[in-house]
Amino acid sequence: MAEKTLKITLVKSPIGAVPKHKATVKAMGLTKMHKTVELPDNESIRGMIQQVGYMLKVEEA
Repeated sequence: MAEKTLKITLVKSPIGAVPKHKATVKAMGLTKMHKTVELPDNESIRGMIQQVGYMLKVEEA
């Protein structure tokens, strides 16, 4: 069984965001606007998405 992944795209700039939120976006590997990364669908990634979800677009892959 293949592990589920999430396609996460940065759609809002972290400039002016809370420093902790900027660090979370960087930890997810999102460095530029409209960059997309595929990350595993697990609890730690879901927590990150919940924290900075207002800056992201999330799709199941």
